[in-house]
Amino acid sequence: MTTYTAKKLPRQLGAAGWNAILPTQNSLPVLENPQTADVTIVGGGFAGLSAARRLHQIDPSLKVVVLEAGRFAESSAGRNSGFMIDLPHDLSSDNYAGDGLDADRATISLNRRAIGFAQEFATESGLSDEVFDPSGKINAAATPAGDRHNRDYAGHLGRLGESHTLMDQKQVRELTGSPHYTSGLYTPGTVMLQPAGYIRALSSDLTSKVNVYENSPVTGFEKQTGGWLIQTPKATVSTGKIILANNGHVESFGFFQRRLMHICLYASMTAPLNAEEIKVLGGQACWGVTPADPLGTSVRRISGSYGDRILIRTCSSFHPSIESTHIRLRNAGWVHDRKFKERFPHLPDVKMEHRWGGMLCLSRNGVAAFGELDEGVFAACCQNGLGTARGTLQGMGVAELVTQGKSDIADHFLGQDAPVKLPPEPFAALGANTYLMWKEWRSGKE
Repeated sequence: MTTYTAKKLPRQLGAAGWNAILPTQNSLPVLENPQTADVTIVGGGFAGLSAARRLHQIDPSLKVVVLEAGRFAESSAGRNSGFMIDLPHDLSSDNYAGDGLDADRATISLNRRAIGFAQEFATESGLSDEVFDPSGKINAAATPAGDRHNRDYAGHLGRLGESHTLMDQKQVRELTGSPHYTSGLYTPGTVMLQPAGYIRALSSDLTSKVNVYENSPVTGFEKQTGGWLIQTPKATVSTGKIILANNGHVESFGFFQRRLMHICLYASMTAPLNAEEIKVLGGQACWGVTPADPLGTSVRRISGSYGDRILIRTCSSFHPSIESTHIRLRNAGWVHDRKFKERFPHLPDVKMEHRWGGMLCLSRNGVAAFGELDEGVFAACCQNGLGTARGTLQGMGVAELVTQGKSDIADHFLGQDAPVKLPPEPFAALGANTYLMWKEWRSGKE
């Protein structure tokens, strides 16, 4: 009998600040009684919840179960920076450009389908701009090298026929209030999410359409006649098909062994700024900055019902164990404090209120872990650092693959090569962490 057992379950590092600043979260059920399902989705992030929504759109009669290991919005889906980006965003490049004009046009088209899918939900649910804001973003530079990256990327966007605006230092400061940046590249197609708010809303909406459970980690599953039997700590699910939408933890069940890179990124969020600090800061109330160098520092300013706050996200580390440490988080926090002071020297008394780490999953060759892994077992994992847009897209594609056998979205991912193997340990971890440290050092003031 074919059996897959989880070697470990997800563990989170620090409370997700995006979730902590929201009102008290309504609890969703824990799986406590045996269930049957046509399709069971393991993982309640962007990929898993998008797959559930798409399955219901295709066939509302399907019995779908979603199993999230922890609380919705407390997992990796609620720990990112909230940039839902439409344009090429290759983190391994110098300036985000992809593999050529045709490939980038295909990427843009697919990313915009994911954004359109999310926009449809946001409109139906009446999500406010605090949660879903199609305001665009800025690539901000702080060095001559960063300025060149912005100009090079602007040229690439021009060849693609994509709208963009180069900004000088004065314009960037008028927007952000920061004297740190020397130039900017504004692109209008990015949606700025409150990621925890979006995941909370989507999981809540799905409770009227499918069976949604939290604090129900999958410990294993085994083949049975006509499908699979899924084990959780308190109950089982007898299901025809399984969708693994648990990103890097797909490896915990034995799939894609030594082919996935588990990277932790770290973030800090300030306490609410007071009226005097807001006045001194200046700039606009809401904006998002990605660094001109992909391994630099992302910054967001948010405002609204949860206060006027600034988020800093930088520092990364490689962890084959799929979890980081509190020492790493502490050290990243020191860096965040320094990066904040560099960007906002006129706010010397602002303190960080929340710090956290979030795992993301990459492959060496930048491809997804997607497709049918065993009879009736499918994966929609490894978003290569683009969890909001690519996670949504993979969720859509795997739902179409499960129900229809194919789709253009599914075909895109199925047409990619398999993730390539990593070097053996300890060389993989040593090499990856050395490379990440070098890239972060090279990014400098970016």
